[in-house]
Amino acid sequence: MILTPDFKFWLAVLTSILTIWAFYGYFRDIFKKKTKPHVYTWLVWSITQGTATAVLVYGGGGYGAMSLIVSTVVVFVIFLLSFKYGTTNITTSDTIVLIAALIAIAVWWQLKNPLLTVLIASAIDGLGYIPTFRKTYQEPWSETLAYWLNMFALSVLTMVSNTEYNLLTLTYLTVLALANITVYLICLIRRRVVQNPHTPSLS
Repeated sequence: MILTPDFKFWLAVLTSILTIWAFYGYFRDIFKKKTKPHVYTWLVWSITQGTATAVLVYGGGGYGAMSLIVSTVVVFVIFLLSFKYGTTNITTSDTIVLIAALIAIAVWWQLKNPLLTVLIASAIDGLGYIPTFRKTYQEPWSETLAYWLNMFALSVLTMVSNTEYNLLTLTYLTVLALANITVYLICLIRRRVVQNPHTPSLS
């Protein structure tokens, strides 16, 4: 099927609306103190997603950038909220990953090659997921399960709504899709063996 510009525009609008809806559930669980975002992860994402979104626009992503712009603003808000509502489960390895990501970001911003920029941005964003992977493995009930599945689906929809398909417009979104579904699967699998702390023990 050939996707017309009008179809891609409305798909981008739908994706943006669904992005806001997905984040609504995440915000709700944050304020209920059921979800505890990792401040390091959301800091890295605030930086990388904003830059990667700019590269997506440069690469001809067009309508596909719409939902990423919305997402970038919300990601930064969650980063700010994580100071008050975030997890206290922060380890030395998390700090090492953060330092590595920040050093990589400093190098990344000096690059003049858009393709190399998006490839490194994708790698840094992947680093940003590591503290959340670890925290979610230990505390699988500290994340909103539906959010990560929704974000996986939205990453795929955003790829489809891109005006052009190339490494500039697809690499970052592919990393997001794979990482989001990984967090979802960690939650799903670990919840089978880790009791929900919000559920009273029968013992």
